[in-house]
Amino acid sequence: MLQNIPTPTILIDRDRLHQNIKRMQNVCTRHSVQLWPHIKTHKMLEVARMQLDAGAAGLCCAKLGEAEVMVESGVRSIFLAHSLVDPLQAPRISALAERLDALILAVTSEAQADALERVLSAANLKLPIMAGCDTGLGREGARGVEGALRLVKKVQSLPHMVLKGIYTHEGHSYSSPTGNYLDTAKLVYRQMMEIKSQIDEDIEVWPGCSVTAAWMAQQEGITAVRPGTYVFGDLSLTVTNLIMQWEDLAATILATVVDRPDVKLALLDAGSKCFTSDKTPLGLSGSLLDGRDIHVTKLSEEHGWVTGSEVNQLKIGERVRVVPAHVCPVINLTDEVVVISGDCVVDRWKVAARGKVQ
Repeated sequence: MLQNIPTPTILIDRDRLHQNIKRMQNVCTRHSVQLWPHIKTHKMLEVARMQLDAGAAGLCCAKLGEAEVMVESGVRSIFLAHSLVDPLQAPRISALAERLDALILAVTSEAQADALERVLSAANLKLPIMAGCDTGLGREGARGVEGALRLVKKVQSLPHMVLKGIYTHEGHSYSSPTGNYLDTAKLVYRQMMEIKSQIDEDIEVWPGCSVTAAWMAQQEGITAVRPGTYVFGDLSLTVTNLIMQWEDLAATILATVVDRPDVKLALLDAGSKCFTSDKTPLGLSGSLLDGRDIHVTKLSEEHGWVTGSEVNQLKIGERVRVVPAHVCPVINLTDEVVVISGDCVVDRWKVAARGKVQ
């Protein structure tokens, strides 16, 4: 029972998790689009195996350390969606490639391509490459069609690279006005299709974001999608972007009310070391799963400051389940999650790739 679990603890609803994985996979399978889930959200071998068993074509990782852990899931293909440049990584890349059928790397600029070429030369490897294109986030990737064309030509000119396709991370869709993510998705899609038409109609196109993934998977010319947060959901996907339903939420923070300093404030035993600093556009770090107008609105390291019109209902010692604003960094802050079905504890999973930032 949940009353016997020490707090704060991350709870994973196994049944909702299964349904979320199945729902996204079904969309992709129905439209003959590959699903390459990004493991940065869950970082767990058990969840990766669920995704692969459901039909995922491979896994997407950010860092080598994540990929080295995820090989233990049985995955045969990994896309490292990050800018690798350090020659010291060459032995690790070589060892990882030996354990996979396909290791796909990212090129995000012409200068980074030169740096990666030196790494691959040191590793004595020739690997498939996805060329990154910026579609509005303003982070990595070639700017505009002309920039993308130059980047593709650069990749094609380097002896240790084989161009596989183009990719983008449309993370700015998270900032779309509530319910209007499709405007951003459509613009991103048009940009990618314009680049594709000027390079090669057969080139692969891999957008990547949980907000847009289900819609992108239904569009002509898309080869693969790379969502991450869809497995658990959070306030961003449910309240801000209206992508998931409240009943789909699979990850919550179980916390205890430890004090009531005044009638308008309660304190939880979960602070920034559980929730992280990420907030919703309304400034919320979390909201109660039970739907009461009670929210985590401020954090110190070990305390969650809870306010709302119904906060006076809370009693010291009461346990609450809180939906975080952004689930990905929340998972990365814990060693282990408690897996539940209904109100029963059914398992405990290690966050195996936690802290793998190298």
